[in-house]
Amino acid sequence: MTKTIIENGSIIDGTGSEPIQGIVVTDGDKIAYVGDASGYTKSGDETVIDAAGKTVLPGFIDTHIHMMFEYAPLEKRLTTPFSYMYYQAMKYMKATLDAGVTSVRDALGTDLGVKRAIDDGLINGPRVQLSINALTITGGHGDGMQINGDVLDISPSGYRGMPNGIADGVDEVRKKTREMLRAGAEVIKVHATGGVMSPTDHPEFTQYSFEELSAIVEEARFRKGVKVMAHAQGAEGIKNAVRAGVHSIEHGIYIDEEAIELMKEHGTYLVPTLLAPVSVLETADEVGMPQSAVEKAKEVIEAHKESFARAYKAGVKIAMGTDAGVFKHGTNLRELGLMVDDGMTPMDAIVASTKVAAECMGWEDKVGTLEEGKLADVVIVDGNPLEDVYVLADQGNIRVVIKGGQFVKQL
Repeated sequence: MTKTIIENGSIIDGTGSEPIQGIVVTDGDKIAYVGDASGYTKSGDETVIDAAGKTVLPGFIDTHIHMMFEYAPLEKRLTTPFSYMYYQAMKYMKATLDAGVTSVRDALGTDLGVKRAIDDGLINGPRVQLSINALTITGGHGDGMQINGDVLDISPSGYRGMPNGIADGVDEVRKKTREMLRAGAEVIKVHATGGVMSPTDHPEFTQYSFEELSAIVEEARFRKGVKVMAHAQGAEGIKNAVRAGVHSIEHGIYIDEEAIELMKEHGTYLVPTLLAPVSVLETADEVGMPQSAVEKAKEVIEAHKESFARAYKAGVKIAMGTDAGVFKHGTNLRELGLMVDDGMTPMDAIVASTKVAAECMGWEDKVGTLEEGKLADVVIVDGNPLEDVYVLADQGNIRVVIKGGQFVKQL
């Protein structure tokens, strides 16, 4: 790979520092230089990109995504062969990269073979951190048993490489955690409360007990040193998860003041996924969304916004995540606009989607900021997202995407 110089652009490096006019130099898969053009001597064999009038940023990070599926009408799911999902996922991965998202934390549904195929260059996709499948209680969020007794999971499970996640009681959750680790999980996902998409529960329903959550956290930490991410929407479930040592709270719809203080005390991240209920309502008719999910999405939207705003003002660590897969992949960066609409500054929204997201995943040493020695994940966009963060939501404005020094999009 040759060196690449990106010049004349406004550089937002992801650290929260003010933008600079300068250059970004990549060498192979790493960033070699960021700064004033006068501080770098050209060798003459570099590829030069003129980013005049554009903004240069780190590759974005979505810390809550479902790469292997996209919600579809029931008839389509019932008539789609099992293996077809792997080929569909290639389209979802391309859409994610085209949106400027170069790293993701998969919140269930992607197995080790997919990650390895990306890492080995067999398919083109974002860098993935795996959870394999989510742990859930019988009858809870993630249990695909419908009211009529049929099992209709949004994402297939129980096949080789994707253990079923249903487990009840301390002994079962400990064993199930071990199964996910054995299958290649790099983070453990658990459903600590009910949710919007499940037919037999509610977002405020508490699922796992403190003792069960503590066993999951302990098993993950002691056996492989990995963290636990918790789907947690109701206040009691959120607090149970934080007290048990969960690393990040996903969604956090009904966060109360006590939960906020606990999250600050424990250093727990919030991954708000504001886009999820919004998109459920937007696509309900198109994809045949169950009426129960539509009603719950309507119910939670205002509480979700208010909880996010309170957590942000209080100083809770916030990492960007979207729940893409529940809705269309490639729309990820709409999330930043929603965060700004609910009180976050544009710069903080960018940092939440780069530096803080990398820290949440434990990848801060290799991605998240434009700094010498880190992986060359770079995005060039038309316009200035500090003036209008919604320019990031339009894929047409994402002009160049570089992942690990490789051009994966160039308009």
